[in-house]
Amino acid sequence: MKTLVSAATLALSMSVSGLAFAEPVKIGMITTLSGGGAGLGIDTRDGFMLAIKQADNSEIEVITEDDGQKPELAVQIADKMIQSDQVDILTGIVWSNLLMAVAPSAVAQGKFYVSTNAAPAALAGANCNPLYFNAAYQNDNLHEAMGEYANKDYKKIFIMAPNYPAGKDSLTGFKRYYKGELASEVYTQVGQTDYAAEIAQIRASGADAVFAFLPGGMGIAFMKQYAQSGVEIPVMGPGFSFSQDVLPAIGDAALGAKASGQWAPDFDTEVSKKFLADFQAEYGRLPSIYAVQAYDAAQLILSAAAKADVKDTDAFRAELLKADIQSPRGDFKFNTNQHPIQDIYLTEVVKGADGVLTNKTVEKIFDDHEDAYAKDCKM
Repeated sequence: MKTLVSAATLALSMSVSGLAFAEPVKIGMITTLSGGGAGLGIDTRDGFMLAIKQADNSEIEVITEDDGQKPELAVQIADKMIQSDQVDILTGIVWSNLLMAVAPSAVAQGKFYVSTNAAPAALAGANCNPLYFNAAYQNDNLHEAMGEYANKDYKKIFIMAPNYPAGKDSLTGFKRYYKGELASEVYTQVGQTDYAAEIAQIRASGADAVFAFLPGGMGIAFMKQYAQSGVEIPVMGPGFSFSQDVLPAIGDAALGAKASGQWAPDFDTEVSKKFLADFQAEYGRLPSIYAVQAYDAAQLILSAAAKADVKDTDAFRAELLKADIQSPRGDFKFNTNQHPIQDIYLTEVVKGADGVLTNKTVEKIFDDHEDAYAKDCKM
């Protein structure tokens, strides 16, 4: 699947207005548009393209291709985009194993990579790179917030995630802040759809809560099977496990679930309200945190491109570092490793007046939270 989008004058509604680009910019978006992770990639693409459409600039071009959640395909697409399409910037990858297959090679070839989601620890610390930016978080962050929250009410927790870089980072992050006992630590298969064995382990574990990081179709399958099992141990997770893209499919089984995130649809700021209204008007649905992160990634690129030539690496990087955007999530700035410093909130799945499941903000867990790996980045 391949789409080409061009747009006509720079007027990004909330961050960049009335400016011309220093030079044309070509962006290669590699994301997951098919299979069990398609919802994540679709929201990534749509959030990113909303900012591009609002910019309405003929000097920016976005080429989008589907990685099918396959690392080898992502590498092939990236090579083609760099060598044949001659893109200036790569973006869009949802899954950390795919990012680890693509980003190091891309930056080694002098291309910027601005991540809309995947944020493995390996690229945040000693292996940080001046051309690699993350507009979302560092993988551990939302899980760290749930570890901190869990300390309030739970003494023994069963923790579970898929066996790939983001899954390992997630449980590392949770354990970094959680002070109670672990009933068990389980790694499942990426793309797994049958959780009977894990649910049996949970039932027998003696845990008083479950922390599960299972994004996309994995979370849908687990939560449905968990509800059918009759096990009543409460389930919590990061925002990805209960993000807007999966809630309709999970249904009422998600009601009351606690999660963590940098943004929720009920944020009471003009910037957030406008983003929410614009996304709903454009796509006819509520956005997820994947859409917000991608929207901000596009805003960052647009802001930098308005002030520096993307081929002037030092100048363009300097403009990206300024993070001169108005984010729906609120305060946003980059740490020394070019990962965000941001607030993280506790959310709860509720049913709105219109009957649509969504997340409401409960409280702030972390203020200006930094990741644990920035100290190891020597840039």
